Amino acid sequence: MTQRLHLVFGGELTSTDKTEFADVEKIDIVGLYPDYASAYDAWKAKAHSTVDSAETRYFIAHLHRLIDEGEEAGPTAEIA
Repeated sequence: MTQRLHLVFGGELTSTDKTEFADVEKIDIVGLYPDYASAYDAWKAKAHSTVDSAETRYFIAHLHRLIDEGEEAGPTAEIA
C-alpha cells in the first residue's frame, strides 16, 4: 500500500478572505497522517473546535505531492 502523507495545520489568519497567517510562529501543527481519511478527521475536529473564531482556519497539505519517489528527481528535489 502506498503511503500518502498529509499534514494538518492552521491558525489565525490576517483576514477571512486571505490565507495569510497573522503570526507564523503561532501556527498550530496538528500532525502528520498516513492517509487522507485520517487527516480529514483530524482537520474536521480542529476546524469544529474553532468554529467561533472566524479568522482561524485549518488546512490539509498533501505532502506526498511535493515529491514523487517514483521519479528520478521531483520538482522539489535539491539542485545539485
